[in-house]
Amino acid sequence: MRKAKIVVIGGGTGIPVILDSLRKEEVDLTAIVTVADDGGSSGKLRSAVDIAPPGDLRNVLIAMSDMPKFYEKMFQYRFSDTDEALAGHPLGNLIIAGVSEMTGSTYRAIQMLTQFFHVAGKIYPASEKALTLHAVFQDGHEVVGESHIAGYSGLIDYVYVDETSTGKTPEASRKVVQSILEADTIVLGPGSLFTSILPNLVIPEIGEALRKTQAQVIYVCNIMTQRGETEHFTDADHVRVLHRHLGMNFIDTVLVNSEPVPKEYMNSNKFDEYLVQVKHDFQGLEREGVRIISSNFLKLRNGGAFHDGDAVTEEIMKINEYRNEAGQHSNT
Repeated sequence: MRKAKIVVIGGGTGIPVILDSLRKEEVDLTAIVTVADDGGSSGKLRSAVDIAPPGDLRNVLIAMSDMPKFYEKMFQYRFSDTDEALAGHPLGNLIIAGVSEMTGSTYRAIQMLTQFFHVAGKIYPASEKALTLHAVFQDGHEVVGESHIAGYSGLIDYVYVDETSTGKTPEASRKVVQSILEADTIVLGPGSLFTSILPNLVIPEIGEALRKTQAQVIYVCNIMTQRGETEHFTDADHVRVLHRHLGMNFIDTVLVNSEPVPKEYMNSNKFDEYLVQVKHDFQGLEREGVRIISSNFLKLRNGGAFHDGDAVTEEIMKINEYRNEAGQHSNT
């Protein structure tokens, strides 16, 4: 039997949770990862070495690898704030930067490291160049740079990206478009709507591939709203923004968490970007033409609210299996 081809698109800390569970399934797994991060260690390295930012790629490498826990801990080790030039850099970021410089591209570096770390699947940066994210707010003000967006008080109207070094319209990495067009199932998120998911989708070739693909497109809606991005957003608002950016209703199924997040549990100091739980608007979702799967996808950990990777993966596999069975019946 041919393995189901599942493509996960996003960035940040959201998609590694899903990828860590999906890699244990008998699937042909591909991750397409955002390269618009310009803050922290990634921001410093992309400026110093002229590479695509390594942070999100590092987290995905670990999530999809069967490396022993000690190696994972070593790869994630972050230098102390007192270590001058190395301060704040995770060791994994420096390794990716070094291999990128050695091979001449972040794309080739990631392909080499996926073999080195025995990654279960394929990892592609969304673009082979570092990208700059632009956010245009409803009052017309434009903020340049992913790390600066949350600092402006206002509602985002739309976002776009360009190549940091040239200002040109970005191109998708090799094999990214092919992966989307050949996929059985595509999973968006979970992750920050405007800074982790959309920076991939607004690359013209990727957006066009998502409009054309015959794959089942699943959106894993965020559990919490985010400061400076999705304040007061419902689940339907998230989907509406995605559809508007691509100019069509391209999402088939939305997974929404139904389990309440205990207010007293959230560590507001540690997770100060998260505000309140995303409210449900099932009528609004129906108007967007999506199938709704509402279930307990919540996992409370370390004072924060996260998706339960196993629970989300179980639904993804059910959707993929149902789609395959429906396809087989239609061919008989």
